[in-house]
Amino acid sequence: MTHLSCALSGITKKTFGDSFADIWRYRELLYFLVWRDVKIRYKQTVIGGLWAILQPLTTMAIFTVVFGTFVKIPSDGVPYPVFAYAALVPWTYFAQALGRSGTSLVNESSLITKVYFPRLIIPFSAVLSPLVEFILSFIILIGLIIWYGVVWSWSILAIPLFLFLAAMTALSVGLWLTALNVRYRDIAYTLPFITQIWMYASPIVYPVSMVPEKWRPFYNLNPMTGVIEGFRWALLGKANPDLNAIMMSSTVVLLLLLGGILFFRKMSLTFADVI
Repeated sequence: MTHLSCALSGITKKTFGDSFADIWRYRELLYFLVWRDVKIRYKQTVIGGLWAILQPLTTMAIFTVVFGTFVKIPSDGVPYPVFAYAALVPWTYFAQALGRSGTSLVNESSLITKVYFPRLIIPFSAVLSPLVEFILSFIILIGLIIWYGVVWSWSILAIPLFLFLAAMTALSVGLWLTALNVRYRDIAYTLPFITQIWMYASPIVYPVSMVPEKWRPFYNLNPMTGVIEGFRWALLGKANPDLNAIMMSSTVVLLLLLGGILFFRKMSLTFADVI
């Protein structure tokens, strides 16, 4: 490790609390990175932010025809379009957050090699920027729920908790991937495959009740199982959520996040030299 890389990365022995305190201290930079990402994403597009809702809407239409009409997969008594879209909204946010955070360091290589700032801000901002698309998609979801006459309940107030769990899932995995991507650019090519496989391993086109009971403990290790089940419970009036699944998902995310921060900090010693 060279003195230059130490100076650029500003590595010291910090606690987990210090890492998040650094993010707060550099919150203006965080705001700038998030706002810049949102502006660049829809710059010079004809329909602008409408692209944010076209993807989940189109996917919902395809899933409804293939899995809801042809395959006739059960949807827990809820109209299949709403059943699928209630899962696609948090999933699309998670997939975008993971995709952007997983390659965020390499994408910001020119910034990393020139000035010092807490490197953790980069994947953190990549996880926050898709929230704009999430809000637009969520408004459409509310419209669908009203259109299909799904009964509301106070459980909708729990949505921010499940959204937070989705964000932490993307951040925890993104920290590992973006640090590895600095040294091994293969990560950028494998991310789409990982996301696609992960989607079908999550209860988006089918209900959790279709998963054999004996496989549930392993299935619930997927953090997005708790997120999607939580969204459906909060929005669609399903029976109480599987608390075991949510607790297991939360525990997995916490372990991934703590390990991801440690790994990220260790790898950041050489970011400026390798990137």
